[in-house]
Amino acid sequence: MTVDGGEEVVGTIQAAVSERGVTAASITLIGAVQTATVSVMHREDPMIDRLRDYDQPFELTGTGEVVDGGVHLHVTLAGEDILVAGHLHRATVRDFFVRAYVSPLRAER
Repeated sequence: MTVDGGEEVVGTIQAAVSERGVTAASITLIGAVQTATVSVMHREDPMIDRLRDYDQPFELTGTGEVVDGGVHLHVTLAGEDILVAGHLHRATVRDFFVRAYVSPLRAER
């Protein structure tokens, strides 16, 4: 699937997997975004997320999963003079696109 200009990445992928009834899958991402909210774990307490917002063009690559119908993504973002990695909460495409390859998994028996 493709996330186009003006669309939010996580929400668009979540809507697509929900619409298709996908409850378990692996996800691979590639593309570019303009804004992103990414979190990393707090050094003193890994149960606390440190969220950071970014607004500049970024190349994006990532992987993730669908578990019980919920999308969970981790990304690496490369921008001018900055690299960002972590759990993706939100990202918006502006000038380019993000391709998400969702591979549904069969239920284990």
